[in-house]
Amino acid sequence: MATQIESARAGEITAEMEYVAKQERLTPELVREEVAAGRLVIPANRVHLAGRLEPLGIGIAVKCKINANIGNSAVTSSIEGEMEKLHTSVHYGADTVMDLSTGNDIDNIRKAIIEASPVPIGTVPIYQMLEELGGDIEDMRAQHFLDMVEHQAKQGVDYMTIHCGVKLEHLHLTTQRVTGIVSRGGSLIAKWMMVHREENPLYTHFEDLCDIMRQYDVTWSLGDGLRPGSIADASDEAQFAELDVLGELVLKGWERGTQVMVEGPGHIPMDQIAMNIERQIEVCHGAPFYVLGPLVTDIAPGYDHITSAIGASLAGWSGAAMLCYVTPKEHLGLPNNDDVREGVIAYKIAAHAADVARGRPGAQDRDDALSKARFEFDWNEQFRLSLDPETARSYHDETLPQDTFKSAHFCSMCGPKYCSMKITEDIRGMAESGELVQIQEQLQDKATT
Repeated sequence: MATQIESARAGEITAEMEYVAKQERLTPELVREEVAAGRLVIPANRVHLAGRLEPLGIGIAVKCKINANIGNSAVTSSIEGEMEKLHTSVHYGADTVMDLSTGNDIDNIRKAIIEASPVPIGTVPIYQMLEELGGDIEDMRAQHFLDMVEHQAKQGVDYMTIHCGVKLEHLHLTTQRVTGIVSRGGSLIAKWMMVHREENPLYTHFEDLCDIMRQYDVTWSLGDGLRPGSIADASDEAQFAELDVLGELVLKGWERGTQVMVEGPGHIPMDQIAMNIERQIEVCHGAPFYVLGPLVTDIAPGYDHITSAIGASLAGWSGAAMLCYVTPKEHLGLPNNDDVREGVIAYKIAAHAADVARGRPGAQDRDDALSKARFEFDWNEQFRLSLDPETARSYHDETLPQDTFKSAHFCSMCGPKYCSMKITEDIRGMAESGELVQIQEQLQDKATT
Protein backbone atom coordinates (compact mmCIF):
# COMPACT_ATOMS: atom_id res chain seq x y z
CA MET A 1 0.00 0.00 0.00
CA ALA A 2 1.35 3.44 -0.94
CA THR A 3 2.28 6.05 1.64
CA GLN A 4 0.89 9.57 1.48
CA ILE A 5 3.99 10.88 -0.29
CA GLU A 6 4.01 7.98 -2.77
CA SER A 7 0.33 8.54 -3.54
CA ALA A 8 0.87 12.27 -3.98
CA ARG A 9 3.79 11.72 -6.34
CA ALA A 10 1.66 9.33 -8.36
CA GLY A 11 -0.94 12.08 -8.79
CA GLU A 12 -3.47 10.57 -6.36
CA ILE A 13 -5.43 12.74 -3.92
CA THR A 14 -6.09 10.53 -0.90
CA ALA A 15 -9.01 10.85 1.51
CA GLU A 16 -6.55 12.24 4.06
CA MET A 17 -5.43 14.96 1.64
CA GLU A 18 -9.07 15.85 0.98
CA TYR A 19 -9.66 16.11 4.74
CA VAL A 20 -6.62 18.35 5.27
CA ALA A 21 -7.62 20.57 2.35
CA LYS A 22 -11.06 21.14 3.89
CA GLN A 23 -9.52 21.90 7.30
CA GLU A 24 -7.08 24.41 5.85
CA ARG A 25 -9.39 26.04 3.27
CA LEU A 26 -7.07 24.96 0.47
CA THR A 27 -7.66 23.02 -2.73
CA PRO A 28 -7.02 19.26 -2.59
CA GLU A 29 -4.63 19.61 -5.54
CA LEU A 30 -2.49 22.14 -3.67
CA VAL A 31 -2.31 19.78 -0.68
CA ARG A 32 -1.31 16.93 -3.00
CA GLU A 33 1.41 19.06 -4.60
CA GLU A 34 2.82 20.04 -1.19
CA VAL A 35 2.85 16.42 0.02
CA ALA A 36 4.50 15.29 -3.22
CA ALA A 37 7.20 17.95 -2.82
CA GLY A 38 7.84 16.86 0.78
CA ARG A 39 6.88 20.29 2.14
CA LEU A 40 3.76 18.89 3.84
CA VAL A 41 3.38 15.76 5.93
CA ILE A 42 0.20 14.03 7.05
CA PRO A 43 1.22 11.88 10.05
CA ALA A 44 -1.30 9.07 9.87
CA ASN A 45 -0.21 5.55 10.79
CA ARG A 46 -2.49 3.07 9.04
CA VAL A 47 -3.32 1.45 12.39
CA HIS A 48 -4.30 4.74 14.08
CA LEU A 49 -6.11 5.85 10.92
CA ALA A 50 -8.38 2.83 11.30
CA GLY A 51 -9.29 4.11 14.77
CA ARG A 52 -10.08 7.64 15.98
CA LEU A 53 -7.41 9.62 14.14
CA GLU A 54 -8.46 12.82 12.36
CA PRO A 55 -5.76 13.57 9.77
CA LEU A 56 -3.96 16.91 9.78
CA GLY A 57 -1.25 18.54 7.73
CA ILE A 58 2.05 19.93 8.96
CA GLY A 59 3.92 22.20 6.57
CA ILE A 60 4.66 25.69 5.32
CA ALA A 61 1.44 25.95 3.28
CA VAL A 62 -0.93 25.29 6.18
CA LYS A 63 -1.59 26.73 9.63
CA CYS A 64 1.21 26.45 12.17
CA LYS A 65 0.64 23.44 14.43
CA ILE A 66 1.57 22.82 18.07
CA ASN A 67 2.64 19.67 19.87
CA ALA A 68 2.16 18.82 23.54
CA ASN A 69 4.47 16.39 25.34
CA ILE A 70 3.01 14.05 27.93
CA GLY A 71 4.26 10.79 29.44
CA ASN A 72 5.19 9.22 32.73
CA SER A 73 8.59 8.95 34.39
CA ALA A 74 10.32 6.60 36.79
CA VAL A 75 9.23 8.98 39.56
CA THR A 76 5.53 9.25 38.75
CA SER A 77 3.41 6.91 36.65
CA SER A 78 -0.28 6.20 36.00
CA ILE A 79 -2.50 5.60 33.01
CA GLU A 80 -5.16 7.83 34.56
CA GLY A 81 -2.75 10.75 34.87
CA GLU A 82 -1.56 10.50 31.27
CA MET A 83 -5.09 10.13 29.94
CA GLU A 84 -6.04 13.31 31.80
CA LYS A 85 -3.08 15.11 30.19
CA LEU A 86 -4.12 13.81 26.78
CA HIS A 87 -7.67 15.09 27.25
CA THR A 88 -6.40 18.49 28.42
CA SER A 89 -3.97 18.76 25.50
CA VAL A 90 -6.63 18.00 22.90
CA HIS A 91 -9.31 20.09 24.64
CA TYR A 92 -7.17 23.23 24.59
CA GLY A 93 -6.02 22.74 21.02
CA ALA A 94 -2.86 20.62 20.75
CA ASP A 95 -2.57 19.40 17.15
CA THR A 96 -0.34 16.45 18.04
CA VAL A 97 0.72 14.79 21.28
CA MET A 98 4.02 13.04 22.00
CA ASP A 99 4.12 10.21 24.52
CA LEU A 100 7.57 10.52 26.09
CA SER A 101 7.03 7.91 28.80
CA THR A 102 10.19 6.61 30.42
CA GLY A 103 8.75 4.82 33.46
CA ASN A 104 6.69 1.72 34.08
CA ASP A 105 3.86 0.21 32.02
CA ILE A 106 4.79 2.16 28.88
CA ASP A 107 2.99 -0.22 26.50
CA ASN A 108 -0.37 -0.05 28.26
CA ILE A 109 -0.14 3.73 28.61
CA ARG A 110 0.62 4.16 24.91
CA LYS A 111 -2.12 1.73 23.87
CA ALA A 112 -4.66 3.72 25.86
CA ILE A 113 -3.40 7.04 24.47
CA ILE A 114 -3.53 5.91 20.83
CA GLU A 115 -6.99 4.36 21.20
CA ALA A 116 -8.35 7.57 22.75
CA SER A 117 -6.56 10.16 20.65
CA PRO A 118 -8.09 11.94 17.63
CA VAL A 119 -4.74 13.70 17.00
CA PRO A 120 -1.47 12.16 15.77
CA ILE A 121 0.71 10.56 18.44
CA GLY A 122 4.49 10.78 18.39
CA THR A 123 7.17 8.97 20.37
CA VAL A 124 10.93 8.76 20.90
CA PRO A 125 11.45 4.98 20.56
CA ILE A 126 14.85 4.94 22.25
CA TYR A 127 13.18 5.68 25.61
CA GLN A 128 11.13 2.49 25.71
CA MET A 129 13.96 0.46 24.23
CA LEU A 130 16.29 1.70 26.98
CA GLU A 131 13.73 0.91 29.66
CA GLU A 132 13.47 -2.67 28.38
CA LEU A 133 17.28 -2.95 28.39
CA GLY A 134 17.35 -1.98 32.04
CA GLY A 135 18.66 1.53 31.45
CA ASP A 136 22.09 0.63 30.04
CA ILE A 137 22.51 2.12 26.58
CA GLU A 138 25.81 0.26 26.16
CA ASP A 139 23.80 -2.96 25.81
CA MET A 140 21.92 -1.73 22.75
CA ARG A 141 22.33 -3.47 19.45
CA ALA A 142 20.90 -2.14 16.20
CA GLN A 143 18.30 -4.90 16.13
CA HIS A 144 16.97 -3.82 19.53
CA PHE A 145 16.16 -0.43 18.09
CA LEU A 146 14.71 -1.77 14.84
CA ASP A 147 12.45 -4.10 16.81
CA MET A 148 11.22 -1.25 19.01
CA VAL A 149 10.42 0.96 16.03
CA GLU A 150 8.43 -1.86 14.47
CA HIS A 151 6.67 -2.57 17.77
CA GLN A 152 5.57 1.06 18.17
CA ALA A 153 4.56 1.27 14.50
CA LYS A 154 2.29 -1.74 15.02
CA GLN A 155 0.74 0.05 18.01
CA GLY A 156 -0.26 2.94 15.75
CA VAL A 157 2.35 5.63 16.49
CA ASP A 158 2.05 8.30 13.79
CA TYR A 159 5.52 9.91 13.93
CA MET A 160 8.78 9.09 15.64
CA THR A 161 11.71 11.20 16.73
CA ILE A 162 14.88 9.30 15.90
CA HIS A 163 18.34 10.80 16.33
CA CYS A 164 19.93 9.55 13.12
CA GLY A 165 22.02 12.64 12.45
CA VAL A 166 24.37 12.50 15.44
CA LYS A 167 27.68 11.24 14.09
CA LEU A 168 30.84 10.25 15.88
CA GLU A 169 32.88 12.86 14.03
CA HIS A 170 30.76 15.68 15.47
CA LEU A 171 30.98 14.88 19.18
CA HIS A 172 34.16 16.89 19.73
CA LEU A 173 32.27 20.01 18.64
CA THR A 174 30.17 19.84 21.81
CA THR A 175 33.00 19.68 24.34
CA GLN A 176 33.31 23.45 24.84
CA ARG A 177 29.59 24.09 25.10
CA VAL A 178 28.08 25.61 28.23
CA THR A 179 25.38 22.92 28.42
CA GLY A 180 26.86 20.13 26.30
CA ILE A 181 24.40 17.68 24.71
CA VAL A 182 20.96 18.34 26.17
CA SER A 183 18.88 16.01 24.01
CA ARG A 184 18.23 12.80 25.95
CA GLY A 185 18.25 10.75 22.76
CA GLY A 186 21.30 12.57 21.45
CA SER A 187 23.27 12.06 24.65
CA LEU A 188 22.39 8.36 24.77
CA ILE A 189 23.55 7.81 21.19
CA ALA A 190 26.71 9.84 21.88
CA LYS A 191 27.52 7.64 24.87
CA TRP A 192 26.90 4.47 22.83
CA MET A 193 29.28 5.66 20.11
CA MET A 194 32.00 6.54 22.63
CA VAL A 195 31.73 3.19 24.39
CA HIS A 196 31.69 1.11 21.21
CA ARG A 197 33.94 3.36 19.08
CA GLU A 198 31.45 2.90 16.23
CA GLU A 199 29.24 5.11 14.10
CA ASN A 200 25.67 5.82 15.16
CA PRO A 201 23.70 2.63 14.35
CA LEU A 202 20.57 4.70 13.70
CA TYR A 203 22.47 6.42 10.91
CA THR A 204 24.01 3.25 9.47
CA HIS A 205 20.64 1.44 9.57
CA PHE A 206 18.62 4.38 8.25
CA GLU A 207 17.33 2.51 5.20
CA ASP A 208 16.20 -0.43 7.36
CA LEU A 209 14.29 2.04 9.54
CA CYS A 210 12.74 3.59 6.44
CA ASP A 211 11.43 0.19 5.34
CA ILE A 212 9.68 -0.34 8.66
CA MET A 213 8.20 3.16 8.74
CA ARG A 214 7.05 2.98 5.13
CA GLN A 215 5.08 -0.20 5.86
CA TYR A 216 2.85 1.67 8.34
CA ASP A 217 3.29 5.18 6.86
CA VAL A 218 4.97 6.45 10.02
CA THR A 219 6.34 9.96 9.54
CA TRP A 220 9.96 10.69 10.35
CA SER A 221 10.72 13.40 12.87
CA LEU A 222 14.47 13.56 12.36
CA GLY A 223 15.73 14.44 15.82
CA ASP A 224 18.25 17.18 16.52
CA GLY A 225 20.40 15.38 19.05
CA LEU A 226 23.00 18.17 19.08
CA ARG A 227 20.52 21.03 19.52
CA PRO A 228 21.68 23.87 21.79
CA GLY A 229 20.50 23.76 25.40
CA SER A 230 21.30 27.40 26.11
CA ILE A 231 21.40 30.60 24.11
CA ALA A 232 25.17 30.61 24.65
CA ASP A 233 25.43 27.45 22.52
CA ALA A 234 22.97 28.53 19.81
CA SER A 235 23.87 28.32 16.12
CA ASP A 236 27.21 26.62 16.75
CA GLU A 237 29.23 24.20 14.64
CA ALA A 238 27.78 21.10 16.29
CA GLN A 239 24.19 22.15 15.64
CA PHE A 240 24.77 22.94 11.98
CA ALA A 241 26.99 19.90 11.36
CA GLU A 242 24.11 17.68 12.41
CA LEU A 243 21.66 19.75 10.34
CA ASP A 244 23.71 19.01 7.22
CA VAL A 245 23.40 15.29 7.93
CA LEU A 246 19.65 15.64 8.45
CA GLY A 247 19.42 17.32 5.05
CA GLU A 248 21.01 14.23 3.48
CA LEU A 249 18.63 11.95 5.36
CA VAL A 250 15.58 13.91 4.22
CA LEU A 251 16.42 12.97 0.63
CA LYS A 252 17.04 9.33 1.58
CA GLY A 253 13.73 9.19 3.45
CA TRP A 254 11.86 10.55 0.45
CA GLU A 255 13.61 8.08 -1.86
CA ARG A 256 12.40 5.23 0.38
CA GLY A 257 8.78 6.46 0.24
CA THR A 258 8.55 7.94 3.74
CA GLN A 259 7.25 11.30 4.93
CA VAL A 260 9.84 13.44 6.71
CA MET A 261 9.88 16.43 9.03
CA VAL A 262 12.91 17.78 10.85
CA GLU A 263 13.30 18.86 14.47
CA GLY A 264 14.95 22.15 15.31
CA PRO A 265 16.72 23.94 18.14
CA GLY A 266 15.40 24.64 21.63
CA HIS A 267 17.34 27.75 22.76
CA ILE A 268 17.91 30.56 20.25
CA PRO A 269 18.23 34.34 20.81
CA MET A 270 15.54 36.32 19.01
CA ASP A 271 17.92 37.79 16.44
CA GLN A 272 18.99 34.31 15.26
CA ILE A 273 15.57 32.65 14.90
CA ALA A 274 14.76 33.69 11.33
CA MET A 275 18.26 32.71 10.17
CA ASN A 276 17.89 29.26 11.75
CA ILE A 277 14.53 28.64 10.08
CA GLU A 278 15.74 29.84 6.68
CA ARG A 279 18.88 27.72 6.93
CA GLN A 280 16.90 24.60 7.81
CA ILE A 281 14.48 25.12 4.93
CA GLU A 282 17.42 25.41 2.53
CA VAL A 283 19.53 22.56 3.94
CA CYS A 284 16.58 20.19 4.40
CA HIS A 285 15.04 20.86 0.98
CA GLY A 286 11.82 22.39 2.33
CA ALA A 287 10.90 19.53 4.67
CA PRO A 288 8.62 20.81 7.47
CA PHE A 289 10.54 22.21 10.44
CA TYR A 290 9.39 21.27 13.96
CA VAL A 291 11.03 23.50 16.59
CA LEU A 292 11.31 23.00 20.35
CA GLY A 293 10.33 26.44 21.55
CA PRO A 294 12.78 28.02 21.09
CA LEU A 295 13.56 29.74 24.38
CA VAL A 296 14.90 33.24 23.78
CA THR A 297 16.42 33.65 27.24
CA ASP A 298 17.62 31.31 29.99
CA ILE A 299 16.86 33.39 33.12
CA ALA A 300 13.24 32.44 33.81
CA PRO A 301 12.81 28.94 35.31
CA GLY A 302 9.14 28.55 36.13
CA TYR A 303 8.18 30.86 33.27
CA ASP A 304 9.83 29.09 30.35
CA HIS A 305 6.43 28.64 28.72
CA ILE A 306 6.46 32.42 28.26
CA THR A 307 10.08 32.86 27.15
CA SER A 308 9.72 29.98 24.70
CA ALA A 309 6.34 31.13 23.34
CA ILE A 310 8.00 34.40 22.32
CA GLY A 311 10.56 32.44 20.30
CA ALA A 312 7.92 30.03 19.02
CA SER A 313 5.81 32.83 17.58
CA LEU A 314 8.84 34.30 15.80
CA ALA A 315 9.74 30.84 14.52
CA GLY A 316 6.23 30.25 13.18
CA TRP A 317 6.25 33.65 11.50
CA SER A 318 9.63 32.79 9.93
CA GLY A 319 8.34 29.50 8.49
CA ALA A 320 8.42 26.80 11.18
CA ALA A 321 5.63 24.30 10.56
CA MET A 322 5.10 23.00 14.10
CA LEU A 323 5.98 24.28 17.58
CA CYS A 324 6.68 21.92 20.47
CA TYR A 325 5.30 23.45 23.63
CA VAL A 326 7.21 24.18 26.81
CA THR A 327 5.46 24.16 30.18
CA PRO A 328 6.20 26.14 33.37
CA LYS A 329 7.91 23.00 34.70
CA GLU A 330 10.55 22.91 31.92
CA HIS A 331 13.98 22.07 33.40
CA LEU A 332 12.33 21.72 36.84
CA GLY A 333 10.09 18.65 36.90
CA LEU A 334 7.53 16.42 35.19
CA PRO A 335 4.55 18.55 34.09
CA ASN A 336 1.20 17.94 35.76
CA ASN A 337 -2.17 18.52 34.15
CA ASP A 338 -2.24 22.24 34.99
CA ASP A 339 1.23 22.68 33.48
CA VAL A 340 0.06 20.96 30.30
CA ARG A 341 -2.87 23.39 30.04
CA GLU A 342 -0.59 26.42 30.54
CA GLY A 343 1.84 25.16 27.91
CA VAL A 344 -0.81 24.38 25.30
CA ILE A 345 -2.53 27.76 25.68
CA ALA A 346 0.78 29.66 25.49
CA TYR A 347 1.62 27.85 22.27
CA LYS A 348 -1.83 28.21 20.73
CA ILE A 349 -1.31 31.95 21.15
CA ALA A 350 2.14 31.74 19.56
CA ALA A 351 0.98 29.65 16.59
CA HIS A 352 -2.13 31.76 16.06
CA ALA A 353 -0.13 34.99 16.08
CA ALA A 354 2.20 33.48 13.47
CA ASP A 355 -0.77 32.43 11.31
CA VAL A 356 -2.27 35.93 11.44
CA ALA A 357 1.10 37.45 10.52
CA ARG A 358 1.50 35.05 7.59
CA GLY A 359 -2.04 35.66 6.34
CA ARG A 360 -3.26 32.08 6.61
CA PRO A 361 -6.84 31.68 5.29
CA GLY A 362 -9.33 32.47 8.05
CA ALA A 363 -6.66 32.94 10.70
CA GLN A 364 -7.93 36.35 11.82
CA ASP A 365 -11.64 35.52 11.76
CA ARG A 366 -11.78 34.62 15.45
CA ASP A 367 -9.85 37.76 16.44
CA ASP A 368 -12.30 39.93 14.54
CA ALA A 369 -15.30 38.16 16.05
CA LEU A 370 -13.96 38.56 19.57
CA SER A 371 -13.14 42.24 18.98
CA LYS A 372 -16.69 42.81 17.78
CA ALA A 373 -18.08 41.07 20.88
CA ARG A 374 -15.76 43.14 23.07
CA PHE A 375 -16.96 46.43 21.57
CA GLU A 376 -20.60 45.35 21.89
CA PHE A 377 -20.04 44.33 25.56
CA ASP A 378 -21.21 40.82 24.75
CA TRP A 379 -19.33 39.23 27.62
CA ASN A 380 -20.58 35.68 27.12
CA GLU A 381 -19.52 35.74 23.47
CA GLN A 382 -16.08 37.03 24.51
CA PHE A 383 -15.74 34.11 26.90
CA ARG A 384 -16.89 31.63 24.24
CA LEU A 385 -14.36 32.85 21.69
CA SER A 386 -11.45 32.85 24.15
CA LEU A 387 -8.75 30.20 23.95
CA ASP A 388 -9.45 29.54 27.63
CA PRO A 389 -13.08 30.50 28.32
CA GLU A 390 -12.99 29.28 31.93
CA THR A 391 -10.09 31.56 32.87
CA ALA A 392 -11.52 34.57 31.01
CA ARG A 393 -14.86 34.15 32.79
CA SER A 394 -13.27 33.62 36.21
CA TYR A 395 -11.16 36.79 35.89
CA HIS A 396 -14.24 38.81 35.00
CA ASP A 397 -16.24 37.25 37.83
CA GLU A 398 -13.63 37.97 40.50
CA THR A 399 -14.94 41.52 40.77
CA LEU A 400 -18.31 41.47 38.94
CA PRO A 401 -19.78 37.99 39.45
CA GLN A 402 -23.50 38.83 39.27
CA ASP A 403 -25.42 37.96 36.11
CA THR A 404 -26.46 41.59 35.65
CA PHE A 405 -22.85 42.46 34.86
CA LYS A 406 -22.83 40.07 31.90
CA SER A 407 -24.71 42.78 30.02
CA ALA A 408 -22.96 45.77 31.60
CA HIS A 409 -21.23 48.23 29.28
CA PHE A 410 -18.10 48.36 31.44
CA CYS A 411 -15.71 46.14 33.39
CA SER A 412 -14.06 46.62 36.77
CA MET A 413 -10.89 48.04 35.22
CA CYS A 414 -12.55 51.27 33.99
CA GLY A 415 -15.94 51.30 35.68
CA PRO A 416 -19.06 52.90 34.16
CA LYS A 417 -17.66 56.40 33.60
CA TYR A 418 -14.15 55.75 32.22
CA CYS A 419 -14.72 52.99 29.68
CA SER A 420 -13.38 54.17 26.34
CA MET A 421 -15.64 51.84 24.38
CA LYS A 422 -18.72 53.12 26.24
CA ILE A 423 -17.59 56.68 25.55
CA THR A 424 -17.11 55.77 21.88
CA GLU A 425 -20.66 54.41 21.83
CA ASP A 426 -21.89 57.75 23.15
CA ILE A 427 -19.91 59.60 20.46
CA ARG A 428 -21.41 57.40 17.76
CA GLY A 429 -24.86 58.06 19.16
CA MET A 430 -24.20 61.77 18.91
CA ALA A 431 -23.02 61.34 15.32
CA GLU A 432 -26.09 59.38 14.34
CA SER A 433 -28.37 62.07 15.77
CA GLY A 434 -26.64 64.73 13.70
CA GLU A 435 -25.07 66.40 16.73
CA LEU A 436 -21.51 65.71 15.51
CA VAL A 437 -22.23 67.43 12.21
CA GLN A 438 -23.59 70.45 14.07
CA ILE A 439 -20.45 70.65 16.20
CA GLN A 440 -18.26 70.46 13.09
CA GLU A 441 -20.26 73.24 11.44
CA GLN A 442 -19.96 75.41 14.53
CA LEU A 443 -16.19 74.89 14.58
CA GLN A 444 -16.01 75.76 10.86
CA ASP A 445 -17.99 78.97 11.46
CA LYS A 446 -15.65 80.01 14.26
CA ALA A 447 -12.63 79.37 12.07
CA THR A 448 -13.94 81.67 9.33
CA THR A 449 -15.02 84.57 11.57
